[in-house]
Amino acid sequence: MKQTEVTLLNSSGLHARPAAQLVKAASQFQGTTIKISKEDQEIDAKSLLGVMTLGATQGTVLTVWAEGADEDKAVKTLVDLIASRLGEEE
Repeated sequence: MKQTEVTLLNSSGLHARPAAQLVKAASQFQGTTIKISKEDQEIDAKSLLGVMTLGATQGTVLTVWAEGADEDKAVKTLVDLIASRLGEEE
């Protein structure tokens, strides 16, 4: 199992567009279980409803963990997205 903490930088938090981007990225890793947690709440990173129910706002520390064949790549991909300005217009 691979696990990393990351701070959400998007100024709007994980609203619909960035949540959809995150779920799309997570869904690429079909043989890998990927979870995201905030405090005591843990969700499936491949579930749009789950990601949106986290209520993650800018500055929230999230833990991304994965287990499976592509766990290293899956965690890196999601952490890189969360650490970017995910979904923000440039």
